[in-house]
Amino acid sequence: MTSLALLFTLSAIGISETVYLIRKRIVSEKPVCPIGSGCEIVLASKYNKIFIIPNDILGLLAYIIISIIAAFLVIEVAPIYFWGLLIKILISIASIMSFIFTYLQWRVIRAWCFWCLMSAFTIWLMGIIILASAVI
Repeated sequence: MTSLALLFTLSAIGISETVYLIRKRIVSEKPVCPIGSGCEIVLASKYNKIFIIPNDILGLLAYIIISIIAAFLVIEVAPIYFWGLLIKILISIASIMSFIFTYLQWRVIRAWCFWCLMSAFTIWLMGIIILASAVI
């Protein structure tokens, strides 16, 4: 149960972060970059979309789906095995994508985005929780 609460909390953090980035993108404002100054460079790069869908939208959808599945697991909506497998798959895919985006920042774009790294660490923490949890 604690692992599911942690997943739900981390997904809420991810939702907040991606909504902030989406709002800034919609109104064409620079996001505040608390550490460093590469946020604008990374967010304006050609790697900020997958198949014409902005990465912040995909991240928001992933976080929302993770929070819904975590809620389903807490209230034990059947089939529990299916929801457990689905959350593992989703977090695994998100972890791999976060690794790829972090690599792109490091080696290709050569700039660091605080918000992108925060999202990557949030997803990776979710992955660690999934790996360490016997509940899911």
